[in-house]
Amino acid sequence: MLRAAPRLLRTICTTGAAYQNKLKLALIGQSIFGQEVYNKLRKEGHKVVGVFTVPDKNGQADPLALAAEKDGTPVFKFPRWRAKGKPIQEVVAAYKSVGAELNVLPFCTQFIPMDVIDCPKHGSIIYHPSILPRHRGASAINWTLIQGDKKAGFTIFWADDGLDTGPILLQRECDVGQNDTVDDLYNRFLFPEGVKAMVEAVDLIADGKAPRIPQPEEGATYEGIQKKENAEISWDQPAAALHNWIRGHDKVPGAWATVDGQVVTFYGSSLLDASVPAGQELTIKGASRPGLVTKNGLVIFGNDGKMVLVRNLQFEDGKMIPASKYFSADETTALELTEEEKKMAEDIRAIWKGILSNIAVIEDSTDFFKSGASSMHVVRMLEEIKQKYSGLQLQNEDVYMATKFADFVQMAVRKLRGEDKEEELVIDYVSKNVNNMTVNMPYQCFINGQFINADDGKTYDTINPTDGSIIASVSSASFADVDKAVAAAKEAFENGEWGRMNARERGRLMYRLADLMEEHQEELATIESIDSGAVYTLALKTHIGMSVQTFRYFAGWCDKIQGATIPINQARPNHNLTFTKKEPIGVCAIVIPWNYPLMMLAWKSAACLAAGNTLVLKPAQVTPLTSLKFAELSAKAGFPKGVINILPGSGGLVGQHLSKHPDVRKIGFTGSTPTGKEIMKSAATNLKKVSLELGGKSPLIIFNDCDLDRAVKMGMGAVYFNKGENCIAAGRLFVEESIHDEFVRKVVEEIKKMKIGDPLDRSTDHGPQNHKAHLEKLLQYCETGVKEGATLVYGGKQVCRPGFFMEPTVFTDVEDHMYIAKEESFGPVMVISKFKNGDVDGVLRRANSTEYGLASGIFTKDISKALYISEKLEAGTVFINTYNKTDVAAPFGGFKQSGFGKDLGEEALHEYLRTKAITVEY
Repeated sequence: MLRAAPRLLRTICTTGAAYQNKLKLALIGQSIFGQEVYNKLRKEGHKVVGVFTVPDKNGQADPLALAAEKDGTPVFKFPRWRAKGKPIQEVVAAYKSVGAELNVLPFCTQFIPMDVIDCPKHGSIIYHPSILPRHRGASAINWTLIQGDKKAGFTIFWADDGLDTGPILLQRECDVGQNDTVDDLYNRFLFPEGVKAMVEAVDLIADGKAPRIPQPEEGATYEGIQKKENAEISWDQPAAALHNWIRGHDKVPGAWATVDGQVVTFYGSSLLDASVPAGQELTIKGASRPGLVTKNGLVIFGNDGKMVLVRNLQFEDGKMIPASKYFSADETTALELTEEEKKMAEDIRAIWKGILSNIAVIEDSTDFFKSGASSMHVVRMLEEIKQKYSGLQLQNEDVYMATKFADFVQMAVRKLRGEDKEEELVIDYVSKNVNNMTVNMPYQCFINGQFINADDGKTYDTINPTDGSIIASVSSASFADVDKAVAAAKEAFENGEWGRMNARERGRLMYRLADLMEEHQEELATIESIDSGAVYTLALKTHIGMSVQTFRYFAGWCDKIQGATIPINQARPNHNLTFTKKEPIGVCAIVIPWNYPLMMLAWKSAACLAAGNTLVLKPAQVTPLTSLKFAELSAKAGFPKGVINILPGSGGLVGQHLSKHPDVRKIGFTGSTPTGKEIMKSAATNLKKVSLELGGKSPLIIFNDCDLDRAVKMGMGAVYFNKGENCIAAGRLFVEESIHDEFVRKVVEEIKKMKIGDPLDRSTDHGPQNHKAHLEKLLQYCETGVKEGATLVYGGKQVCRPGFFMEPTVFTDVEDHMYIAKEESFGPVMVISKFKNGDVDGVLRRANSTEYGLASGIFTKDISKALYISEKLEAGTVFINTYNKTDVAAPFGGFKQSGFGKDLGEEALHEYLRTKAITVEY
């Protein structure tokens, strides 16, 4: 009953357009949360008659007090409300003087007497960050994580004389991710939804609709505030329990252990589901097994043998370091500053003084946080530095790593000199000796210029379709990885070197990347073959060759993107100049399919980058390896960190989160029509720009006046090119009656000459299907065709050998109502229907009677007939007496349910640009 009630309340409270009743409110609480609740309640029309908050700390007023004082609202700053357990009468009298009708307590940390709680006619409501009755008491969010709860949430309840035991007004809940921290839950849900819920609760009370649901005792728990002395890590636990303990205490009070005789506090933990990494052993008191200091952090072990990765460590003197630097933490020598750098240090000192106004002098030893600063001041400090030194890019984490003034200045100088960029790109490879060469394949996520494991440590196996063997265990990106990649791309676009780079320099980087791809073309083609099943010679020429061409083509466009001047009606006596600018959109998400892994990456990414955007790309789950190799080459080409991010993993998880992500402004997708529709729905969350290249059922019409041998050759290529795993494959052939039988006979003759086998064998014509599930789908497709009455002339079966090989297949006597006449196979299945001699308009109607419109083809020597049909065909591409002839300069994209938007050519650039009109009066 307790969980069901809030859902009902949500329905009730959102039906009214406006609330007629407004209340006089007293706000008792503090923090930015209290400030937001205060602002929203006033905006809703309620009158805040008094704000009761805490005294200034180190000369700094609480944010709630600042907001109220600015508005002229009476503000009271009582250090306490009770003395020796009894109300302080002067404080109660001051409270009663404001005449509140309801007390609202957002994140109140003081004990408020019942004389005050019960005083208003509507009583008091309190925000509590847990799903009551679980985790009554303070530190509720921390205990949610410490105890490994799968759900978090908050409750707004009516205050009583118990400790968080009053009747419930409303509740909200959210899922807890495996690696969520207190900050994650607070920022993602507890803060924004909590503010809205507080306002909603007040509106319900004003309208007389607020319930009072008694709290059950079943499931009730109470946990006290954790103190540092109680936060020591107990090592005889599973890894999940260790992780929960560390993240539940992050950042206050901090879980700790004794290392080398001193207390070391652990921050930033995540479960690590991978093989034990290489690292230097670190003995930890009480742990049965030493930790490992690795390049990614400190790995610790639970009693179940599973691992936890810890990113940051803090020593007793307050110094925080990356855990990966434990053994080199003291090796950094102080820099000798130049005169210009000394001036910057003094500017930073002045900024610190402005924030730490309670400190008389900012010494080298002054600690930012011990001097009274909070996380709110971190943002202010960094923004002030950024305004003065735009080339100095600092993150919040930098402040926590260097809290003392001298350390902070040293860190800032190193960043300004670019010393932090000198670290060589570290790549773990899976290496294989194959195709007479050694191929080195990255297998981790590529985020912000670094290859890293997925945040939750999860991996999956990518399979070689030739024999079903495992090629590599690849990182499987999580929600947290998506957020990190998008944040990196956003930072690179808004504040990084990429956003300031001129167009020709951008083009130079793209040319350099194209050159590196060409240098590595044999390795890339080999990876493409073993990961996707593409025949090596085709991979070399098309998969890789066209990718290189695409990057070179769009590199040339970088400095040729132009706006226009527009004559407008002049408003005399003034003159106006109106012009347009073509601007990049921002962070773009790109989701690509598995049939041409690198080429599809190039088709979209090259236009995206040429336009000046940054990108987060999700390769198909079954073919991630060339995308990750591309990431390596992009780093070697000199692309700044954050510009290109690659996230292998689940489309349902990574792709969906990218589609919904509020900081992604454009999504480019190639894949199935049903998935494209879901992306459209998700993209509506922030109305991001979308381009979709979706499914097809491309018609190929072959007339009796064609060059028959050429039509057979091209028709087979139209169907069997790249094993039929080709978005523009001819999904249905219409062959004129008088040549139908001869056409089929010649096709079967040619199929029998095709060599099916190892894609790395240079004489192979036809390799394996991309993955097992797709092969099974194709076999079922053929079974359906036979059941519906089509004639299976050839093939339709799996080849009897290891791997995912399918025989090239031919169906005839296919009628318009049949499944195989309407649905795409995406495989080596030729579907042939005959049409009456001379029935041009009839076959045209049949060709157009599909919801798809990606491509089409015509074979005839009558150019007038060809042009007539090409005008009538409802498809984005029409081939005449050829097929599959795409070029980097020619726009490519579909009509109807084959999607919208274009890849390739100048039109593709416009998919990644926005137009701004500017008018100047002079």
